[in-house]
Amino acid sequence: MYAVRKWSVRHSRRLEWFYLKFEWLILALHPLLQVIGYQRLEKPVAFVEKIVKGFMFDCKMCGNCVLSATGMSCPMNCPKQLRNGPCGGVRANGKCEVIPDMLCVWTESYSGSRNMRRGDNIMLVQAPVDRSIEGNSSWLREIRKLREAHDAKKRMLIQS
Repeated sequence: MYAVRKWSVRHSRRLEWFYLKFEWLILALHPLLQVIGYQRLEKPVAFVEKIVKGFMFDCKMCGNCVLSATGMSCPMNCPKQLRNGPCGGVRANGKCEVIPDMLCVWTESYSGSRNMRRGDNIMLVQAPVDRSIEGNSSWLREIRKLREAHDAKKRMLIQS
């Protein structure tokens, strides 16, 4: 699992490209997903998401995914679960103070973010984890968020 997680960080730009290329498809699926019902889809989509993201990123299914802002390195893999940068205990060799054999998640995040077009997103302050949505699909939440942003942008263009 750790090897695949490291691969995902090394290939963060390709993963970002893949996501951006299929963003239109995600937006197009929104009406269908609304008809089916997001609540009805929650369990099956969360199940698939757990398998895919668990394999690719060693995802902990916190429901508050920030992979696109952290260089495709899940901050929940940090033993201290820090979401906004490393603790003061990162060793000089970039290893974790809690698990000395593991590279600090934030060392990986930084290198992954440098590969990405939107690499500056690592500087964004992330909200604390909302434990009430733990285990839920962040994919479905992201589709709704993208659709809302798309609709707001469209309204602004119409008004101008």
